[in-house]
Amino acid sequence: MAWHEWPLIVFTVLAQTSVGAFLVLATLLLTKQLSSDAEDRLHKAMFGLWAIMGLGFLASVMHLGSPFRAMNALNMLGSSWLSNEIASGSGFFALGGLFWLLSVLNKGNQALRKGLLIGAMIIGVGFMYSMIMVYMIDTVPTWYTSLTPAAFILTMVVSGFALAHTLLALSNNNKACTDKTLSVMGLISLFAVVITIMLLSVHLGEVQTSATSALAVVPEYASIQTTRLVLLSLGLLLWIAPVIRNKAITAGPMSIAFVLILLSELMGRGVFYGMHMTAGV
Repeated sequence: MAWHEWPLIVFTVLAQTSVGAFLVLATLLLTKQLSSDAEDRLHKAMFGLWAIMGLGFLASVMHLGSPFRAMNALNMLGSSWLSNEIASGSGFFALGGLFWLLSVLNKGNQALRKGLLIGAMIIGVGFMYSMIMVYMIDTVPTWYTSLTPAAFILTMVVSGFALAHTLLALSNNNKACTDKTLSVMGLISLFAVVITIMLLSVHLGEVQTSATSALAVVPEYASIQTTRLVLLSLGLLLWIAPVIRNKAITAGPMSIAFVLILLSELMGRGVFYGMHMTAGV
């Protein structure tokens, strides 16, 4: 586990979680799945989403050591995936945050808010793409694989959808159709995570250099991934149990489920950074 990279672990997981949740909630708002009162309650609950995104950005600043370094990183905007990541992440935070603020204060017309919402969705997707490309480095064979984007997207889905469902529950927005859809997506994601871990194990077993092997770099790989899957499974069980019993999902159990799922994704990301090794060394 690369705990020394905890700022990056926290930043990437929280950012992906926030974008995933935002895309779900924005889709519900754009398609008018909620009443006006329900939308107002959801807007207030979305403070949690921006708080999580803010914590992610705070962690990224701590990794850089100074906010001024973040500004310097923008010098290569367009030619550097890191610069693109910082710019698109800031744009997502700005547009989405402004939409949220105007909605909570009931300011601005509907066209403006809709434009900000759609703009934040588009930039959020660009943010996630840039983040993936930052780690597609051909000199790091453990990362240079389709399993890297798969893992990042799965965090968006399983952790992001869990956050979205938690915020819906906190705002008392319970619809049987939405509850079932999000829960099923979470369950599908669990199986996808298991498959990804299995494929990653095979991939790491094939990566060797003159000095070491990928599996030797992460000696605790099996135990960490097992613990991660246990946490994820417990979280999913709490998530889908009410749906199986045809009951509404409530804020308390859903919040616990989200925390368990988030912890599992943080562990998985710790393994990811621990896998770092340079080809030929």
